[in-house]
Amino acid sequence: MVEGRRHPLSGVDVLVVGAGPTGLVTALQAHDHGASVRVVERRPDAVRPSRAMVVHPRTLEGLRPLGVTDALLDRTDPDPRAELHLGRRTVPVRLADVALPDSAFPHLALVRQADVEDVLTRALHRRGVAVERGTELVTHHADEEGASARLRGSGPDEEAHCRFLVGSDGSASTVRRAARIDFAGAAHAEEVVLADMHLATELSPGSLHVAVGRHGLAFLFPLGENAAPWRLLATRASQHTRATRPTTVTEPELARLLEDSGLPATPTGCTWSSVVPLQHRVASAFRTGAVFLAGDAAHTSSPAAAQGMNTGLLDGIDLGWKLAFAAEHRRASRGTAEVLLASYGDERRRVAQQVVALTRLVLFAEASTSPVAELARARLVPLVVPVLPHLLGRRRLAMTVAAVLSQRWVHHRGSALSLDDTPWVAGPRPGHRLPDREVLVAGCKRTLHELTAGPGIHVLLDRESAAPPRPLLGPHVVVHRLDDARGHGLVAVRPDGHLGYRSARGDVTGLGRWLDLVAAR
Repeated sequence: MVEGRRHPLSGVDVLVVGAGPTGLVTALQAHDHGASVRVVERRPDAVRPSRAMVVHPRTLEGLRPLGVTDALLDRTDPDPRAELHLGRRTVPVRLADVALPDSAFPHLALVRQADVEDVLTRALHRRGVAVERGTELVTHHADEEGASARLRGSGPDEEAHCRFLVGSDGSASTVRRAARIDFAGAAHAEEVVLADMHLATELSPGSLHVAVGRHGLAFLFPLGENAAPWRLLATRASQHTRATRPTTVTEPELARLLEDSGLPATPTGCTWSSVVPLQHRVASAFRTGAVFLAGDAAHTSSPAAAQGMNTGLLDGIDLGWKLAFAAEHRRASRGTAEVLLASYGDERRRVAQQVVALTRLVLFAEASTSPVAELARARLVPLVVPVLPHLLGRRRLAMTVAAVLSQRWVHHRGSALSLDDTPWVAGPRPGHRLPDREVLVAGCKRTLHELTAGPGIHVLLDRESAAPPRPLLGPHVVVHRLDDARGHGLVAVRPDGHLGYRSARGDVTGLGRWLDLVAAR
């Protein structure tokens, strides 16, 4: 412990620094699994232009147990459409036509980051947790037992104490720097231009418009902010150093970007714009002692494939319940839950590395300013245009692309939290996402994701399985019997929707060992 610092028992379980989507969902997940939480945010105002515009199906699945998906979907178009502009040809795409199977959320949702933050903030408020805006972290000290943070707001500095400190304060993270965690990576040769605009155009007003040009991609979202109907996202070669990079874009520059993209639109007014440098970096560790990193503080990448906000939200969904269970474990003097805490970095850092690799590949294909990439786009796009409607009509191919972008490929098979009592049995294995399907429970038809759409660990029993004794389970476990599933097996589903334990023999002793491993009892 740092000399002169009070014991962290005098503070909250989890102190979250940063009230973007990642920090808010971490706090919400931790709260709903029994932790006391506090959220501080340096920015005094909740309103800021959105950097992200897409929430993928797998993210919506992870958010569902927190009771926020209905509010999010209320702010989206239930039948989103896109138009791909390829030279003189326009290819319409109805996203519902490439719906993913076994999910209540079959396609992506076009929703502003600001709306995501607002929905999560309101959910915390209903639980009695207020976001403390205008409060910044100056520095912190931490060890294995807890953390102490100096917070600065409108009054005198405060020394705040917590069991766990979460840095979700962006790519320039104060938490990461104070923890002396490296942020390895590099800058891209491209940059992104964002702008909220009024346009003179005959483009369909309710559709996402995507233009593929020799110099990169341009997106027009019907989700403009700052009193404008359109949001432009376009890539271009980075033309500035950090010292000379402008903070806004002139209207003639925006007109040139639209002209180069081939989109039939002319700016008639710009209410906000920004130039965003692109980089790809992953922290050397996602945890040191009682300090954890999540979202852009832990990894940052280009907006290609719309992975940034989604990966951060899934970080928080993974981290929040683990901190809550570990905090309760410590309050009961049952130990440090080290395996559980270490699993966050083991699981999510590997995912972050894979996401960064994916976004680098996509960015190179769609926006690289190298002569080879520009020449490839110039030659390949005319060849693809005639066959693109046929390719989009191939449902299996379209669903594969959607599944990749939604991170359905993420699994934690190698995690210390994934235990399989009967590895020779076919079916979903520990570490994998729980697939959704219709089941019969107490005479009623339900889906597995509906059944598990609540906080806690969900144990699914086959029809002939013996029910585990209630004292074996602890307070965080909900048991469901699947009347139409023949056999004696059981599986335990983690709060983030991944399978944790499986036994085709219904081994309740093994289940108890796994519950101890995740500090759930």
